[in-house]
Amino acid sequence: MAVLSRRHFLAATSGAALAAAFGRPGPTLAAQAPQRGGTLSIILQPEPVTLTPATNVAQPTQLVAGNIFDGLVTYDFDLKPRPNLAERWEVAPDGLTITFHLRQGVTWHDGRPFTAADVKWSLENVWRTIHPRNKALFENVSSVETPDDRTVILRFAKPSLPIFSVINGVGAPILPKHLYEGTDILNNPYNNKPVGTGPFVFKEWKKGEYVLLERNPDYWDPGKPYLDKLVFRVIPDAAARAAAIEKGEIQYAPFNPVPFRDVERLAALPGLKVETRGYEWLSPVLYFDLNVDSPYLKDVRVRQAIAHAVDREALAKVVWFGYGKAAVSPVPSTLAAFHDPDVPKYPFDPKTAEALLDEAGFKRGPDGVRFAITHDFLPYGDDYRRTGEFLKQALKRVGIEVTIRSQDSAAFIKRIYADRDFDISSSYNAAFPDPQIGVVREYWSGWLGTKTPWTNGSGYRNAEVDLLIETAAVEGNPEARVTAFRKFQQIVQRDLPTLPLVELKFFTVHAAHLQGVVQQGDQVYSSLRDAWFDSARGN
Repeated sequence: MAVLSRRHFLAATSGAALAAAFGRPGPTLAAQAPQRGGTLSIILQPEPVTLTPATNVAQPTQLVAGNIFDGLVTYDFDLKPRPNLAERWEVAPDGLTITFHLRQGVTWHDGRPFTAADVKWSLENVWRTIHPRNKALFENVSSVETPDDRTVILRFAKPSLPIFSVINGVGAPILPKHLYEGTDILNNPYNNKPVGTGPFVFKEWKKGEYVLLERNPDYWDPGKPYLDKLVFRVIPDAAARAAAIEKGEIQYAPFNPVPFRDVERLAALPGLKVETRGYEWLSPVLYFDLNVDSPYLKDVRVRQAIAHAVDREALAKVVWFGYGKAAVSPVPSTLAAFHDPDVPKYPFDPKTAEALLDEAGFKRGPDGVRFAITHDFLPYGDDYRRTGEFLKQALKRVGIEVTIRSQDSAAFIKRIYADRDFDISSSYNAAFPDPQIGVVREYWSGWLGTKTPWTNGSGYRNAEVDLLIETAAVEGNPEARVTAFRKFQQIVQRDLPTLPLVELKFFTVHAAHLQGVVQQGDQVYSSLRDAWFDSARGN
């Protein structure tokens, strides 16, 4: 993405500038009229902990919630905002006021009207308090005004340029004020039986089996959605997922649902397609969190040794089958304006790794072992388990024994972010279009002690880094923000609390007769309101 001047930023995010762009047909528009009806079966792996993205930003939660909750905007393939619940908006020349004009006639799934009061309450009680990505983005909102039910005016003490990159349904989820006000938000029962404004209505969550959504008959977009039902099926076994897709029992399977060895075979089948679009909003990066409170990993030389011991090029090719490339920084190259390619680097070099470990005082023992640690991998499928096995073999070569631990999502989150009972964990974060949204939460010390998933799992504390993060959040000059983020990358790649591994490229497998399934850059976390089955192409 290019660096935007203030003038170009304001133009790009104005309703007038966007209107002309929306007239262009999308690349996946069908030539014939969509057909109504049918049930779409979707892979959901692993099973989510909750169904409300206000309290949890894990992949499975957002996959379901994007169909239940509409946001103020969605994003096109160039990651520009498109109207959704907000029909249009204006940004003041000084960047300190944003006015959203809301769509008329929108109702919550329980029939209550959606109003500006819901947006105001959600911003004040969710976005800038408990949402894992948004606290820093919205903390400089000095006031939220709602002069009428369809107008929301945000006034800022300082500019917040990144917010237009994060105000879709899962990025800034709007909760129904009438069901949440005065309650314990984190433990509100509607977190697991959500009420939204989106195209599909929650009906049932049968734990261990499926989540069922049904068509919203009162949806604000006339005639949509086309499908009658969405069934998100929990199928833990990778081979069983592949078989279900091949048999046609599953028609939509996002986020690398099958082992890479099966992708080429499935893509060759006439009834299936493999799609890599729809993930543009994410820019995901696989990484290792190195617990800086570990008696071994608290020494930066040990962390640097581990970086030299891991062949990231081989990891991308062997484990991830080329669906990604070796990462050099926590800010991926897809965020071209912010990415610094000249950060401290750690080329694959086991000899240098051994020398650093010796220097740190961890000599090989009589059995060749220096010390033993644990590794906890993200329980999202076989690819992450094999990443753990790759680490085990890599570190064994330099004298570090690794025990791999497997657990479900709830246990993983508790172990890493609450108990902090681990040495190395592997996971991925989406960087999103701006580092302020998806990257800095891995490093900002303000998240420590909050037990919030996917925030600073390493336990890193650096006052200079905190200041850079906090300054960039309120900097109104785009060029100054780029400078701050490049300095940030230099420091964190020297300290290495987190080791970036692979810039991932996710894929989706779907039935060939499923049309309208990829319409925008945030598709996988947005809704399937445009999806439909083409009966002429068969099942």
